[in-house]
Amino acid sequence: MSDPETDASFLLYGAYGYTGRLVAEAAVERGFEPILAGRDPERVESVASEFGLPHRTFDVREASAFVDDVDAVLNCAGPFEKTADPMVDACIDEGTHYLDITGELSVFERIKRRSDEAEAAGVTLLPGVGFDVVPTDCLAAHLKRRLPEATHLALGLDPSGTVSRGTMKTVLSGIGDGGAVREDGVLRWVPVGHKTRAIDFGEGLKRAVTIPWGDVSTAHASTGIPNVEVYAAVPSEGRRLLAATKYLGGVLDAAPVQYLLRRLVDRYVEGPDERTREEGYALVWGEARSPGNRLVSRLRTPETYRLTVEASLLCTEKVLAGEAPTGYQTPSSAFGPDLILEIPGTERVDLDGDEVVERVSGPDADGEAAEARTT
Repeated sequence: MSDPETDASFLLYGAYGYTGRLVAEAAVERGFEPILAGRDPERVESVASEFGLPHRTFDVREASAFVDDVDAVLNCAGPFEKTADPMVDACIDEGTHYLDITGELSVFERIKRRSDEAEAAGVTLLPGVGFDVVPTDCLAAHLKRRLPEATHLALGLDPSGTVSRGTMKTVLSGIGDGGAVREDGVLRWVPVGHKTRAIDFGEGLKRAVTIPWGDVSTAHASTGIPNVEVYAAVPSEGRRLLAATKYLGGVLDAAPVQYLLRRLVDRYVEGPDERTREEGYALVWGEARSPGNRLVSRLRTPETYRLTVEASLLCTEKVLAGEAPTGYQTPSSAFGPDLILEIPGTERVDLDGDEVVERVSGPDADGEAAEARTT
């Protein structure tokens, strides 16, 4: 990523969370001077003091009074089910571009419905600029490019490392909602893990189950493919737990149970350490099908949180530079299928049957450009 060459500014909301803090640190290293923000005065001030950055404290419901003088907001404060809508309201009202790192399906669907308002206000709405959903969205758009007549799209994730407290709380807050797929263009709610298939992510077959990942919304918006499913590699114990949630959904949604689960997360869950972030990686798989053809592409990316930091700052820089269209956008609709290849440490492999037909590497640590090799 090049150093920013613009006076445009952005506000980072949720700066003291696990991911927000990583984004703040990387932003400073890249020459940005974001305004750090959140609702806890002591925690915001502590992070801002550490990085020598300006800061603001406010509840997201009061955001209009605090985002009117910035060009963009990068929202890293989940669960986004609670923070996205009021922040989007404020950004549209004040003419401020909005980005976030959500992976929550319902949030994508709601923000998508605000597209006309945002376009009229000259604002870009770009949710999902982290691991959720940059690599999968770019892979979906790439597969559409390879097979324009595709009618079915399946995506799969095999992440590595551990999760942060914020991510775990987001998962638990919607655990009773079930799963979702896209059928004939229509969002359909189904039991989580209702389908299982064996997927080769590039390191041999693994069992994966359907999950309500954001691409059930974004991949359809990006590609127009009417049938979309998303899978995640899950060990056998995890598959049994997911199967049990269809019987426990109502109980898991109860306020006292949610409170207890959040307390347990605060006590026992920590995000991945620096070594895990630096050495880990994630695998993404995609399959496009038409009545007469089937094509597969794969991605290998940096560890999920490291990718989130890189992708969110890359997208923010592009939005500040005026490269994003106004209205609702997905990462690939804003910047193209090859956006993911601008992130160091990525590799994309295209297959036709069992044969590798192209392998493209992203830039290396020194920023050398992507290189394509056809076999």
